[in-house]
Amino acid sequence: MIRSLTLKLILAFLIVSLTGAVISAVYLQQRTRSEFTRFLSDQFQSNVIDSLVQYYRTNGSWTGVEALMRELDGSMRHPELNHGAEGEPPMPEMRRIPLTLVDQNRLVIYEGFQTHGMRYATDEEIAQGARLEVDGLIVGWLTVNPRMLTRISGTPEMKFLQTINQVILISALAAMAIALLLGVALAQGLTRPIRELTNATQSLAQGNLGTQVTIRSNDELGRLAKAFNQMSTDLERATKARRQMTADIAHDLRSPLSVILGYTEALSDGKLAGEPEVYEVMYKEAGHLNHLIEDLRTLSLVDAGELPLYPQLVQPADLLERAAIAYRPLCEQKSIELQTEIQPNLPLIHVDPERITQILGNLLGNALRYTPVDGKIILIARPGQKTVELHVQDSGPGIAPEEQANVFHRFYRSDPSRSHNGETGLGLAIAKSLVEAQGGSIRLQSEPGTGAHFIIEFPI
Repeated sequence: MIRSLTLKLILAFLIVSLTGAVISAVYLQQRTRSEFTRFLSDQFQSNVIDSLVQYYRTNGSWTGVEALMRELDGSMRHPELNHGAEGEPPMPEMRRIPLTLVDQNRLVIYEGFQTHGMRYATDEEIAQGARLEVDGLIVGWLTVNPRMLTRISGTPEMKFLQTINQVILISALAAMAIALLLGVALAQGLTRPIRELTNATQSLAQGNLGTQVTIRSNDELGRLAKAFNQMSTDLERATKARRQMTADIAHDLRSPLSVILGYTEALSDGKLAGEPEVYEVMYKEAGHLNHLIEDLRTLSLVDAGELPLYPQLVQPADLLERAAIAYRPLCEQKSIELQTEIQPNLPLIHVDPERITQILGNLLGNALRYTPVDGKIILIARPGQKTVELHVQDSGPGIAPEEQANVFHRFYRSDPSRSHNGETGLGLAIAKSLVEAQGGSIRLQSEPGTGAHFIIEFPI
């Protein structure tokens, strides 16, 4: 079994070229022979047609025409073959031009060479023959017998035909050789990017993430190479993100655990008195730890497609009012104004109210962290194009354009040096996952100095 793709392609090109060359050579040889026979027929018939027509008009039939045909046939011997060289006898009768006379019933009544038995002319002979007409009626055909033509071995005409056949054979062999060379070059050109992709795939399997191959064309192989490069880049990026996320999870879990372990160790050793302030700190850290674990659990359920959802038809205004009531006390503590702008008669949306409350809570919590004192947060509900839009807009410092593509990534913080302060870095990632799990979409509009504007859309 052939395992080399290059060799398979070369053999395929060779077989195709061989088949084409053989078919072309056979066709050209047959067509050349046919046309050559027609040429001889036209050449040697022109001088005898009038004699044969006159004979039939005089006698009313072809009876006794053999004597005339032998006379005409003898006169039509090739000039170079009528006599041998000086002092040599004439050439044998085999050198005569093979004229054939066929009557109106297709019965061959004379052939230039001796034949055995009666026979009828073939369609090929009739098609190549010259019609003999008397008073508008076809009385026979005069043709050069193609079956006998090969027996004229020494005439210039046959030498010409043999030369043409040799040229056809040489041309076919040359075409096959050129096709083979082109097939080798083309096969190598086709298999080169495949070999590069194979090597790159093996390198990728060995852990060399981000391996790239050269894109050499815009055809299917070029698109395959481009797709491989994109896959390799995405795999490298995803692996780095996973490693970073693992490190961030470990860091965020370690921080509250360290605080709790430190306090419990001090309490156990009697180095710290059990006071309400100590227990309050431990409670907050345990709450933060539980919050982080719940966020990770939510994301894992969304990724696995197993997040429980209980959708129902709800009024968008009720969702915003509920969120506003829950976060208004926190806003008042920071002297932040919380406004709602709800357009009347909004259509119902089919969502899970508890998950929408969680989404709005994450967005409001994010807005509270970045909105300064005396700032403003606005909750908006209005119709879109076959959708209902829920907006959370704040008057914070805004988000730089280069950071906006990352805000929905897990554990992303615009200020990596900032302590957690109750923030897990998963709020916006959870919000995006929950929105998309319910058939909606979320996007960010922001410019530095103008605050952040999150827009959620759900189909009506």
